[in-house]
Amino acid sequence: MSEPAEGISTDRHRGEVVVVTGMTGAGRSTAAKELEDLGFFVVDNLPPQLVPDVIRLVDESRGSRQPIAVVVDVRSGSFFAGLQQVLAHRSTGRRTTLLFLEANDDVLVRRQEAARRPHPLQEGGRLLDGLRRERVVLEALRGDADLVIDTSGLNVHQLTDKVAQAFGTRRATSLKATVVSFGFKYGIPVDADLLADMRFLPNPHWVPELRPLSGRDAEVAAYVKGRPAAQTFLDQYLPLLETVSAGYLREGKRFMTVAVGCTGGKHRSVAMAEEIAARLLERGIDARPVHRDLGRE
Repeated sequence: MSEPAEGISTDRHRGEVVVVTGMTGAGRSTAAKELEDLGFFVVDNLPPQLVPDVIRLVDESRGSRQPIAVVVDVRSGSFFAGLQQVLAHRSTGRRTTLLFLEANDDVLVRRQEAARRPHPLQEGGRLLDGLRRERVVLEALRGDADLVIDTSGLNVHQLTDKVAQAFGTRRATSLKATVVSFGFKYGIPVDADLLADMRFLPNPHWVPELRPLSGRDAEVAAYVKGRPAAQTFLDQYLPLLETVSAGYLREGKRFMTVAVGCTGGKHRSVAMAEEIAARLLERGIDARPVHRDLGRE
């Protein structure tokens, strides 16, 4: 168990329980350390059945407003199977958020090899065998997660920044939306809740004076958003996002990732992601644009 950091304001997360789980090597320890720095009382490698007991002990010693983070993973062995039941029965008695950390196999293998540790489900076989078994075990939990963070392209500082943005700055009762631009040639973001394809718009790449610029430049943004089809899309897509956002809140889901793609993730998707995030903000939804593949070409 870790003591919460001194002097960190957790007013927006009073009484919250964050259950941290996900793939081995995806950054659970890093996320837990950041939550500790944000003032959460952190418990690592806890059998799920003991989560209610930890909450009761914290209630008695620190009060029911102390936020708690619990790291639960396959190291718990057979006990891990009880996590879904604990969450489904809402036995925590508190507002509970399930944070799932994900990464692709190549990255996880590289991280595990660098750490020189066997995978807990490797069972004498290859590291990839352990990862595949783990994905099967975690499949249902990933589907139930309130927030999925894909750490494949993130360093430690970028991951801590994402955790801080999710649990250190948002209002507990509001929806937080991340609008991610990306290039289809680099793959679809695995943590996307909704996907929009901007390849129906003319590509600034074929305009010589616009090619070296990005969708964050005014000239490219004007070229992309100035098309009637772009405005029609925005006018029809934003009400859809509002409907989904309201439904997420009703169902207790407070995070939404909207992926906006084009061929290379430099022009159309960037300009439209910026505009979608801005319009969501105008509608009272806490939204920010993130450009996954900008500068990658």
